[in-house]
Amino acid sequence: MPQESEPGSHESPDDAASAAHSLELLCHLDGAAHGSTACVAWEPTGDGKRVISLADNHLLLWDLQESSSQAVLAGSASLEGRGQLKFTSGRWSPHHSCTQVATASDTAIRGWDTRTMSQVYCIENAHGQLVRDVDFNPNKQYYLASCGDDCKVKFWDTRSPAAPVRTLEEHSHWVWSVRYNHSHDQLVLTGSSDSRVTLSNMVSISSEPFGHLVDDDDLSDQEERRPEEKSQEPPQDGVIATYEEHEDSVYAVEWSSADPWLFASLSYDGRLVINRVPRALKYHILL
Repeated sequence: MPQESEPGSHESPDDAASAAHSLELLCHLDGAAHGSTACVAWEPTGDGKRVISLADNHLLLWDLQESSSQAVLAGSASLEGRGQLKFTSGRWSPHHSCTQVATASDTAIRGWDTRTMSQVYCIENAHGQLVRDVDFNPNKQYYLASCGDDCKVKFWDTRSPAAPVRTLEEHSHWVWSVRYNHSHDQLVLTGSSDSRVTLSNMVSISSEPFGHLVDDDDLSDQEERRPEEKSQEPPQDGVIATYEEHEDSVYAVEWSSADPWLFASLSYDGRLVINRVPRALKYHILL
């Protein structure tokens, strides 16, 4: 991307548009030989030199070389089985030193080790119909969420893939996108072909199911908890809010990388909607 404007400059939107800069092509992923690309994902941490792409039934690991305009294929794996198997989506895990990738194909979810490009786990029949998206819990290394054409959102512990930990059934059509909040993993966004965006509070399977825990031993005599505080019920899972500003299928939802309370959704008709987490919930989480 072009360098930002000089500090202190005050360009009007019209001036900025008239002096638009072109993007510089740094590298090309030549995956045409493997089929049409369904997904590309950066390595979550590191120097930004590794990328995965999903092309038909191939999982491709690329090494971006600064000295060359062509990316180097560092590893690959393929789906084996009957029929026309194709990947639909994938996500790079931020855990395990960024050595694992989760992919969705048909109704299954698979985990891959990028060091050996071999399969490390498989959740067969994760959904009753096509799996559309997956996302990793940023704070719990074995937990991931998935959504699909069966109108459901499911939460999994990859160590026990036989059954989901929790299931949400709040949409009436295909669920295209699911995203954990980067900072507060109890907050989960979903977008669906029913034109709705749902914000859910999955606190029971989050990294802080009882809020910020404080040991009684750490409290002084003046800070002893009152009986009603000790017996307080933990928050319950459920839908916090449903947003219906869209008039067409919602294909993507994303949390802001700068503000943990801000999120965006994009629908088929090109409408981009930006919303905030309700103020009452924000302060309940913080306080």
